[in-house]
Amino acid sequence: MKKNLMSVIILALVFANFVLTALLTFTILPETKKANTMIEKVCSAIDLELNSGGASGPSSIPIDQITTYAINGGETMMINLRTEPGETSHIAVLAIALSLNTKSDNYEKYSPTVLAEKEDIIKNDIDRIVSQYSKEEFDANPQMVQDEILADMQDMFGADYIVGVNFSSRLTQ
Repeated sequence: MKKNLMSVIILALVFANFVLTALLTFTILPETKKANTMIEKVCSAIDLELNSGGASGPSSIPIDQITTYAINGGETMMINLRTEPGETSHIAVLAIALSLNTKSDNYEKYSPTVLAEKEDIIKNDIDRIVSQYSKEEFDANPQMVQDEILADMQDMFGADYIVGVNFSSRLTQ
């Protein structure tokens, strides 16, 4: 008799567990979907990528397909940085190289000789971008400056052609 009573109690507990699990599933699942929708909207509002692993940029292109083009013949550029009133002026001394995808459709169109002809425009854009930053901002996050220069160069020459901006030397004073 004790074995039957124990079996009935265990069966009742299993059934109660099943009912509570089903109840939790049906109450939590819709809220989870709503939370995921809200997270996606927030990420799109602040322009974040949800898909990690979708590589882009020079890391997704084999190294044998990348060549570099040194701005100003590899010589440094001196650029005045933004200064607040009452501060001393600061400069950035940069040697900049662009990473070019040799397999891009634009490689023939914008060959390194064409880039040499357009170098004054490129240097002007780099000067305009770098001069927006103060010394502290530039020193704290030079990658942000590189990313902004890259976005500008990609708008000008194509995202699949210019895949990286490199500071081969960087000094702020």
